[in-house]
Amino acid sequence: MKIFEEKIAPNARRVRMFLAEKSISDIEYVQLDLQKGDNVSKEFKQMNPLAKIPVMELEDGSYLSESVAICRYFEAVKPSPSLMGESPLQQANIEMWQRRCELYFMNLIGMGFQHCSGFFADRMTPVPVWGQECVKDASKFMPLLNDHLANSEYIAGDTFSIADITAFVSIDFARVIKLRIGDEYTHLLRWYKQVNSRPSARA
Repeated sequence: MKIFEEKIAPNARRVRMFLAEKSISDIEYVQLDLQKGDNVSKEFKQMNPLAKIPVMELEDGSYLSESVAICRYFEAVKPSPSLMGESPLQQANIEMWQRRCELYFMNLIGMGFQHCSGFFADRMTPVPVWGQECVKDASKFMPLLNDHLANSEYIAGDTFSIADITAFVSIDFARVIKLRIGDEYTHLLRWYKQVNSRPSARA
């Protein structure tokens, strides 16, 4: 199997961390240059018409895109260690926090980057005012996470999950919009150091 990605992109890193946690290493990674437009080429759009990474090519020649969908595939292929939950309640709780971290943090960071940096100005119309609002809204999620982590070892409970991966790669990518964990967020800092010490953080 192959995964087409740009290693530094947060969604690509999310898949890499997920696979590293599951000790899945028999994957060929094909690097793309998003700034040069490798992902909007005719060839790539045949794999994913939305022109987004990562995309996985399966052994039968079919393609699977969307990072969480790729992770869900590998969760089914190798259920242990579980990163998406085992009991119905645990699965629902992880899904809830995964969605929160994605919708109210990761996506806002991405929009802040795209609209404030002009990185993709050749293929989209940046709206800096909108980007600035996204950065502000993303920053509001950090105190929410900090308060939550005062009573939870990991984001979705006592076990490490995809919700932690999503939040972690988002925080690292937030550097591009100059968003950092403030010293006052002691619980979030504790959690970040704990996740950063995992080998998968360097995947």
